[in-house]
Amino acid sequence: MGAEKKWHFTLFSVALLSFMLLLMSSFSAFSSPKAFPSFVQHGSHYPPAFAYFISGGHQDKDRILRLLLAVYHPRNRYLLHLGRDARDEERQALLVSVTSVPAIRAFGNVDVVGQADWVTYLGSSNVAIALRAAAILLKLDTGWNWFITLSARDYPLITQDDLSHVFSSVRRDLNFIDHTGDLGWKEGDRFQPIVVDPGLYLARKSQIFQATEKRPTPDAFKLFTGSPWVILSRPFVEFCILGWDNLPRILLMYFTNVKLSQEGYFHSVICNAPEFKNTTVNGNLRYIIWDNPPKMEPLFLNTSIYDLMVESGAAFARQFEVNNPVLDKIDEKILRRGRNRATPGAWCTGGRSWWMDPCSQWGDVNIVKPGPRAKKLEGSVSSLLNDWSSQTNQCK
Repeated sequence: MGAEKKWHFTLFSVALLSFMLLLMSSFSAFSSPKAFPSFVQHGSHYPPAFAYFISGGHQDKDRILRLLLAVYHPRNRYLLHLGRDARDEERQALLVSVTSVPAIRAFGNVDVVGQADWVTYLGSSNVAIALRAAAILLKLDTGWNWFITLSARDYPLITQDDLSHVFSSVRRDLNFIDHTGDLGWKEGDRFQPIVVDPGLYLARKSQIFQATEKRPTPDAFKLFTGSPWVILSRPFVEFCILGWDNLPRILLMYFTNVKLSQEGYFHSVICNAPEFKNTTVNGNLRYIIWDNPPKMEPLFLNTSIYDLMVESGAAFARQFEVNNPVLDKIDEKILRRGRNRATPGAWCTGGRSWWMDPCSQWGDVNIVKPGPRAKKLEGSVSSLLNDWSSQTNQCK
């Protein structure tokens, strides 16, 4: 080999080695969490934090992971529940996927329920798992301000920076819960029938069964109904779990035998509790479309109503079919997130590229930077708060 060929070979080898080292450094930054995560600060001088309970069932592992990454922020707390109809392998795979995310691994703010419960759609097991989730989240984290329930069929329409920014101006004892005391047809169809949910006491899944007789509407307390999807303040959640008043337990006994108890339990507790009944903002910030007359489940959302969703000013929407193209559009246009990556926020300081997740590196997680969508949500929240402040009795 001549001197010139040796020189070319050496130059090529150095260039190739440099490129490989740069590439390995990039992948290392993608896969390795920061050694010392930014310290999360809670309190009135800092943005609010949210405790998310995300639930699903058999074959919902990937949907729950996608939803988690879409609503992820280091300041929040998350509890994931795959019902007992899901295999243990699914639950373990979900845990592995969650812990493979650098930020989640570093901040340790996501947990997966290991001993799952049966969930019966028409029974009271939905309330049981929500109360259990709230109790776990209260024990795990003392800093969150609102408890948010989501299912695998939900998806956000805003970033967490937007949500935190807007809720920074909201009183932290307020509860966003769609409710009414006008029971209408539900009085005879939902509340008076006596049902039993076997999911509460059988080791196998079984549908509810109904007694032949009905019971009268209570007169010791007033019943309320509404959407099961809620945003509840920490003080009210503590009231329901710690129960220094007997009201939450009494109503829990009653709603154990109510069809679709998740549509009335929290609503009835909060509106019968003197210290909380005037903290109810009548709305849940969800975009939902129903049939007319409404059926048991809302319509599935798709790209044909994307513009309506964007203009709605809602924080979340439901329900979506698995991997519907509209979810990709929300990821691209609203959340600005890549596949299998968390929604970027002010806390993400990594570079944007095909090989690097911008949220694999982070700065001060106590700073939020709202985007253009925050104005829409701010308008919705302001409208709800104006209605709330104009009423002397929020529960009626």
